[in-house]
Amino acid sequence: MFAHLREDIASVLQRDPAARSGLEVMLCYPGVHALFLHRLAHRFWQLKLFLLARCVSHIARVLTGIEIHPGASLGRRVFIDHGFGVVIGETAEVGDDCTIYQGVTLGGTSLYRGVKRHPTLEAGVVVGAGAKVLGGFTVGAGAKIGSNAVVVKPVPAGATAVGNPAHVLEPKDERGDKPDFSAYGVTRNMDDPVSKALHALLDHVADQDKRLAAMALRMKEAGLCADEADCQKPLDLDYLSRIVD
Repeated sequence: MFAHLREDIASVLQRDPAARSGLEVMLCYPGVHALFLHRLAHRFWQLKLFLLARCVSHIARVLTGIEIHPGASLGRRVFIDHGFGVVIGETAEVGDDCTIYQGVTLGGTSLYRGVKRHPTLEAGVVVGAGAKVLGGFTVGAGAKIGSNAVVVKPVPAGATAVGNPAHVLEPKDERGDKPDFSAYGVTRNMDDPVSKALHALLDHVADQDKRLAAMALRMKEAGLCADEADCQKPLDLDYLSRIVD
């Protein structure tokens, strides 16, 4: 447990620029305290001392504001930043080097015992503040969940999920090297894919309108088009673009 604690402190120093020393992290970071107490509660849970495990996890919740069920499985170097309001359910699995911010819920959508109800986060996943990951599916290694996203389906490795319900942006590593750590799951070019699709459709419609207007003008000049064709109300692209953003 103390070897894990040293790793936890080192991971905080690496990922949080506000951390100034190992002693500060050990004394003042509730995420580190919650992980330490969870490992104790999880050991009791594995020994089938369920009530004792729940008591330890409840003490951790009171002290840190972070609720981790003793049955949940957490890997090494997990970083719970700020942490207040984090809830991690019984069958959740969190891989090595994951980062979880305040207000995150790893919740279940099933009422049946003995089944996988909560999500699995593979190694290196970043979950932004206020995000909800709900269900017994897998979030692939290195994926990022944007702040306040509501994820209800699997996320591929390296992808980014944003929005409510979350839409998945497929990974695009143009540099070809390992992607950098992204605080709060914020990445480059993480526009909502639905918004991007609507903008593309608006651009296409505008282009089609220009072509039709040019055709109508030529037909009118040739005496093949009635004046009623000029009465069509033009598309207000500025207004539509504002409400889509």
